Amino acid sequence: MKHLPLFAIAFLTLSTPAFADDHATDESPFLRTTIDLGTVVSDLEASVNFYTEVIGFKEVAAFHVPTGMAKDSGLTAGDTLDIKVLVLGEGDTATKLKLMQGIDSTEKGKNEFINSQHGFSYLTVFVKSTDDALAKLKKVGVEPIANGPVTLPENLDPSMALTIVRDPDGNFVELVGPKPTK
Repeated sequence: MKHLPLFAIAFLTLSTPAFADDHATDESPFLRTTIDLGTVVSDLEASVNFYTEVIGFKEVAAFHVPTGMAKDSGLTAGDTLDIKVLVLGEGDTATKLKLMQGIDSTEKGKNEFINSQHGFSYLTVFVKSTDDALAKLKKVGVEPIANGPVTLPENLDPSMALTIVRDPDGNFVELVGPKPTK
């Protein structure tokens, strides 16, 4: 399972009753008005820990995709999938991040910068306190990359700052929040 196609993530999202709680209006062509993002990680527990303990997601569910379904749908060549679901927020419109560890998913992206490869490159998480976020990061030894946090430009919101860190697989996570006071 070197690559998990985006349509496969959508299939898992729409075919799982536990995730069909955010209904669109009758005029919408969509069953749900939010999307979920799935990512293959090299160490599932390390990634769950990073996104829950450091970033602030909450683990809410897990599900298993058996061999037959995984192969028949084109998700994998026959490997099973165990997926952990994390949420940021509450209710029907909470962001859902689905993490899975593939048996043969050893290929990492070339994400030196957010524009180094095609496809999804980063997550943006809006925080209430950059100071608190930085303290959590420091506690687990995660340093902002480059010179972060940096103040957003005048045309966006100069009262806010951008801090970029990497998750355990080196993926970019942008934290946007009030400029630090410390």
